[in-house]
Amino acid sequence: MNIFSLISNIFKPAAELIDNLHTSDEERLIQKAAMLETQAKVMATALDYENEQLRIRQETINEEAKSEHWVTATWRPITMLTFVASITGYWFGLVDVPPEAVNGMFTLVQIGIGGYTIGRSAEKVLPGIVKAMKTKENV
Repeated sequence: MNIFSLISNIFKPAAELIDNLHTSDEERLIQKAAMLETQAKVMATALDYENEQLRIRQETINEEAKSEHWVTATWRPITMLTFVASITGYWFGLVDVPPEAVNGMFTLVQIGIGGYTIGRSAEKVLPGIVKAMKTKENV
């Protein structure tokens, strides 16, 4: 479950409670609008947090890649290539690796590739989303 689903699920009972109040339609709409405004602020804060986490990860990887020491600069690519070679060797019957280890390595390769791809995409998209949310918040 991602953070935005979690936030929506937290606010869902409150929205249902507001819908079931025995008050006028106008009062219900006012309460629901206030709750949705709070939910939007929480989501904007979560976006800011996610954006900061991505920035920190990107900065760490960039600093490692720029390092003058070859181990620091190449350990991630070497690890990923080692896992890919082990998985490929397992598939072709060249390496005797327990299936659980292969599954674990495959998961790490997926995370490594997905993290890079998603990280690059998110660094392009998230700032625009955060800006839009903040603009909406100020309106």
